[in-house]
Amino acid sequence: MATTVLEPKDMDWIDKGVLGIEWTDGHKGVYPVRYLRQHCPCAACTDEWTGQLRVNADEVPLLIMVKDVEPVGRYALRFTWSDGHDTGIYSFNFLRRMCQCDICQPVKPEQPKSRRLL
Repeated sequence: MATTVLEPKDMDWIDKGVLGIEWTDGHKGVYPVRYLRQHCPCAACTDEWTGQLRVNADEVPLLIMVKDVEPVGRYALRFTWSDGHDTGIYSFNFLRRMCQCDICQPVKPEQPKSRRLL
């Protein structure tokens, strides 16, 4: 049985600081660039054995920008960030799992606040 390989079909800016990736299966992914930088998969930013982030998310500048995007073979993208970082290789599978659209990351309804009776 053949496995479908998901690849980006198109990329565009949805909004300032938000990258959109249309995948070959038609899904339109949403990727805030600061979120991508905060979750860089390189060995300096993410522990390769535990997967734990080494980067403190608060240390990533609020106004981080993508300066360049390069394909890595036929399986990943490499971003060059405005803070000079450029060693993260974001596999297509990793990127797809990171999608922040409403379908992939549904907003959970707020739980009703309990009222405490005195």
